[in-house]
Amino acid sequence: MKKPIAWIMDTTGYVTEQFKSHPDVYIVPLNIHFGSEEFIDDGIDLSNDELYARMKSSKDFPKTSQPSAGKFAELYEKLKEEYECAIAVHASAKLSGTIASSMTGAEMTDFKVYTVDSLALSYGLSGLLDRGLKLQDQGLSAEEITQRLEQETTDFRNFILIGNLSQLYKGGRMSGAQYYIGSVLKIKPIVQLTEKGELEPIDKVRSHKKALAYLLDRAKADHEQYGIDYFQIMHGHIPEQAEELKTELLKFAPDAEVLIGNLSSSLAVHAGEGTLAFMWRRPPAHV
Repeated sequence: MKKPIAWIMDTTGYVTEQFKSHPDVYIVPLNIHFGSEEFIDDGIDLSNDELYARMKSSKDFPKTSQPSAGKFAELYEKLKEEYECAIAVHASAKLSGTIASSMTGAEMTDFKVYTVDSLALSYGLSGLLDRGLKLQDQGLSAEEITQRLEQETTDFRNFILIGNLSQLYKGGRMSGAQYYIGSVLKIKPIVQLTEKGELEPIDKVRSHKKALAYLLDRAKADHEQYGIDYFQIMHGHIPEQAEELKTELLKFAPDAEVLIGNLSSSLAVHAGEGTLAFMWRRPPAHV
């Protein structure tokens, strides 16, 4: 007898220990390229420490590529023998071609895969998958779960403090003039993933202290209005700053649960070392 649902995610999401050990969760990694060298974003082929060291020393600017449709097809061909269907939760289609590869792979194998555009990255993606597993435990069907997850993408709140302007400049996401002015004035841009899954700048601050205050003010507002008590802090090789943010958060939300984790390598390539992302979900409007 086949199992009901296989769960698929890619490594732009935060891969928790729970997902790694879950028998029905399958993780498809992106690829990281330094010139002609290619690494798999699995935390083994290239550790976080090794990634940041390479980013500082390499003459080649690192790039990422989504898994091929053939890679997904290979996985789905295997899963169709064990599962009735799958639910695949992927990075925002506005930022990655992974979801397109996943859908093409499913078509190649004639395996029923419900595909969810998380409209997010990191824990925005992972949180949806975790939510889906809970809905499955409640007895909802794959189709019902997919519909619910699609509705709940707009509940995600996120504020991303870019730590390394040079990484954005090298990647062509910032002009030379912007980089020069930002560096001289020590400007720290804050960006956000919108409800459309697009990455947009929302503000600029001039100091680390002001940046933390900006993030905390928004968390406090949602904590007081919605009773938010679970937050995620993802960081680019700056655990001390992540812990500092957690400490300040617990001053006004002492009972909150706070998850701290590393940005995945495939995100760190673009965001750069020193990036701090603060995330949470408002209560779902659809229950």
